[in-house]
Amino acid sequence: MKGEGKKRIIVLLMFILAVSLGTYSQVIPVKDQEHFTDSIKKEMDFGPYFGLYKDNYFVVGTTVPGIPSKNNSDVKFQISLAIRLTDMILPWHSFLFLTYTQKTFWNVFQESMPMGDINFNPGIGWSKPFFNHNRYVGKMTLMLEHESNGRDGIDSRSWNRVSLSGSVMIDEWLMVHAKIWIPIIDGENNRDILKYNGIYQSGVVLTTPDKKFSFGLTWVKRYGFNLNFNTIAEFSWRVHKKSNLNLFAQYYNGYGEDLLHYNQYRSMLRIGLVFKPKFFSEF
Repeated sequence: MKGEGKKRIIVLLMFILAVSLGTYSQVIPVKDQEHFTDSIKKEMDFGPYFGLYKDNYFVVGTTVPGIPSKNNSDVKFQISLAIRLTDMILPWHSFLFLTYTQKTFWNVFQESMPMGDINFNPGIGWSKPFFNHNRYVGKMTLMLEHESNGRDGIDSRSWNRVSLSGSVMIDEWLMVHAKIWIPIIDGENNRDILKYNGIYQSGVVLTTPDKKFSFGLTWVKRYGFNLNFNTIAEFSWRVHKKSNLNLFAQYYNGYGEDLLHYNQYRSMLRIGLVFKPKFFSEF
């Protein structure tokens, strides 16, 4: 029964993506969509070669539910950048790029404020955007990624993965995304990492038409046939229409938030600031 349930969920997700692709051109008004598409094309063809990749944020928070203390509260921040590798458009109007994401957990409330864990995540990727009748539909990305915490001995954690991801724009205010990977586990101390960090993920992002508010949900499916997910919920509020500064709240529930404690359960609520890429965040 569990296997049948999993199959039904996968089929449902594939159906939703297929319907979204097929009906997308009917959802967005032509005038708004053409302006939106032109902006994306110009950014991809003539935009800067160096820019933001995932969300860049700085947040502070604690375990929920519970009473905040120096042992269950911390600061978390992420820096994520992408560099395009060519100054020309590749065949099929695609792009080759390097990425670097660094996620840090900082125990600022403890004596001497030690770093709890730092996760380094470089990668190289190939991305293909899709347009239908001059309308932006979404994109597909193939990536080779490495992730480790830079430690040695019993605290060392590392793994690699080849991933295929895609996103579909249902409307300017609604995007669905999914990512699946083939793991290459080289860390001696995290052989069971798939049980906690998962085998694929999916999510949805809703943004108000004026881009002032954004809400996102991401589910990471952990290994196994039962419905076990890591859940990430995020909310942002842009403080000014001409600024990329956003107030930010993030809730993480599950395993694998950091590499050092990948097999430990967490339920963390944090608030702070986030800077977002111009059009789309990556996941």
